Amino acid sequence: MNKKEKTVYEFSAGGVVVDKNKNVLVVRTKNLKGETVYTFPKGHIEKEETPQQAALREVKEETGVEAEIIKEIKDVEYWFIQDGRKVHKKVKWYFMKPVKIQQSRSDEIDEVLWYDIKEVEKILTYNSDKELIKEIIKEIN
Repeated sequence: MNKKEKTVYEFSAGGVVVDKNKNVLVVRTKNLKGETVYTFPKGHIEKEETPQQAALREVKEETGVEAEIIKEIKDVEYWFIQDGRKVHKKVKWYFMKPVKIQQSRSDEIDEVLWYDIKEVEKILTYNSDKELIKEIIKEIN
């Protein structure tokens, strides 16, 4: 008889950073399967940390960019399997602008790129990221 696996709930926050020239901050990294993906910086919300604080911290840790939140965009939820466990992840996304740009030294990220907002959808791996860009384009037009 199989034991029913418990669902694990994860909460993350991230930022879609757009500069004054309408370039978007993108990271090239690997997913859990080891595949190369292009996405936005995000990570787990730590204890005693608000989603806003986590989003700002993750953007800085992963890209070297110190940012400021303009507004909350939306929450994205999805499911995946990790180590044989079903994971339900909720990510709170924020629209941001860069304040200070420095070099990143994150081991998790292969490359940090600035990409034209009108072209970025072509390289983004996840449909949910493409939806975030559409929301931001509506916001800035």
